[in-house]
Amino acid sequence: MKKVNIYFNRWFSVAYHYMNLIRNNEDGVPVQIFATHPDIRHMSLQGADVAGTEPAVTGIEYVQFCIDFCRRNEIDIFIPRLHMMDIALHASQFDAIGTKVLVCRDLDLLEMMLDKGKFYEKVKESGIMEIPEYHVVHTAEQFKTAYEDLVAKGLRVCFKPTETEGGLGFRIINNSRSPLQELFGYVTQHISFDEAYRVLSGAETFPDLMVMELLEGYEYSIDCLADENGGLLAAVPRRKDTGRLRVMEHIPELELIAERVAETYRIPFNFNIQMKYGGSIPKLLEINPRMSGGLHVSCLSGINFPYLAVKSALGGEVQPVSFGEDVLASHVEQPMIMKRFAESTIQDAVN
Repeated sequence: MKKVNIYFNRWFSVAYHYMNLIRNNEDGVPVQIFATHPDIRHMSLQGADVAGTEPAVTGIEYVQFCIDFCRRNEIDIFIPRLHMMDIALHASQFDAIGTKVLVCRDLDLLEMMLDKGKFYEKVKESGIMEIPEYHVVHTAEQFKTAYEDLVAKGLRVCFKPTETEGGLGFRIINNSRSPLQELFGYVTQHISFDEAYRVLSGAETFPDLMVMELLEGYEYSIDCLADENGGLLAAVPRRKDTGRLRVMEHIPELELIAERVAETYRIPFNFNIQMKYGGSIPKLLEINPRMSGGLHVSCLSGINFPYLAVKSALGGEVQPVSFGEDVLASHVEQPMIMKRFAESTIQDAVN
């Protein structure tokens, strides 16, 4: 059986797990995994068979690097994270060389999902799920007005950039902080309104911030798998519990939300819906049109999300699948000896 060549561009460290999940697939399909990153010693590359360094370029130059890499290495499946929008804009060029790109090709939808403010407006119009109270601001005075409006409604307030990944830029407004106590403690996401306002007032305008109600209930990531046309094949709600504990559990209202999202937006392959409860109501945080940072944990449910997406993209038949009993999971660090990619291998990957 011919090996399937799969390429990951710059990914998070957890891509190490995605690569091994694909490699150890239940069908015994042989794969060769290629990966690139600016840092040749990055953890994600440890799951690859062939690794290379990425050039410090953006836009069409970066896309051209990826096209050349795929052509040179006869890549069958490309799973991008970095510069996803630029890659989606030029997906037809990958088609032309025989490389299937696992990316949402609805460019308007992709752009909206990458901008939380725009996407919230779209979700509000659809009515398929609840969203938090929020304002999008780009001046200090708008920030002040938004904060005062939310406080007047009896809400705690947080804010984050509209275009970001993970927890980058996320802050909770807390006016009862003790700066001296914090100085001797852990780095915190808390900031007072006065401090935030002072910092933001230092610029005439700044990149859009979403000022929103702080949701204080359970947080769930719903890891989803869809076919190329966005038909939902699997959904696993994964809850953050205390410490490192994670729980994969059947929550009917969240599974229904996954079905509604799939029916409404038709996002292909892997995507992730982040929800958090405000009281008894689950509200949207964001939708990531890619594999989530915790997807490997959801795979402990028995559903191999990364491989099934690859299988579907290659034209294989993937039936809708559900998981059985709830799963309580966690993790511990595991020391490992790092691979040393030979200089010739690195050069072959980037030249």
